[in-house]
Amino acid sequence: MSGDKHLKPTGGDLQCVREDEMMSDRSILACIVCSAVMLGALGASVHAQTPWGCKEPQTGTSRVPIFSPPLANVVTGTGRLQFYSAPNLHCPVSGVFVIPNDELVAYAQTSDGWSSVMYINPRTGNDVSGWVRSARLKTTGTVGPKQ
Repeated sequence: MSGDKHLKPTGGDLQCVREDEMMSDRSILACIVCSAVMLGALGASVHAQTPWGCKEPQTGTSRVPIFSPPLANVVTGTGRLQFYSAPNLHCPVSGVFVIPNDELVAYAQTSDGWSSVMYINPRTGNDVSGWVRSARLKTTGTVGPKQ
C-alpha cells in the first residue's frame, strides 16, 4: 500500500500526502519518550550545579579533616573572597564575602582546596560561617585558650 494518498491537516488546510510520509503513532511516542529521557538527564545535571545540590560535607572525616586547635588565618590576594554554603563553586552565598587582611578562623580543610571558616565582623560582632578557597588564606597561628 505504500504510495497510497491520505488527507493530512496542515495549518488548517487539508493536504494530500503519501502514507509513508505520515509519522506513525509509535514513532511519535518514541520521540516523546526519548525527549523526556534527555530532559530528565539535563535536569539532573542542572540540579547538581544549583543551590539544591549544595550539601555541606561532614567535617572530622578523612575527606574533610578538622583542625585541632582551629587555625587563625588572614585573607591574602586581591579582591573579594566569596563565601560558599558548601565546598562547590556552584554554591555561593549571595552577598557574603571577605576582603584582603580580614581575619578568619579555619576549622577544617578538604583535599581539593576548600576551608570551612568563620568570620567575625570586628565592628558589629556579627559572625558568618561557610566555605572559602584555601589558596587565599595565610595561616597566622592557632586559636584557643592561652595557657
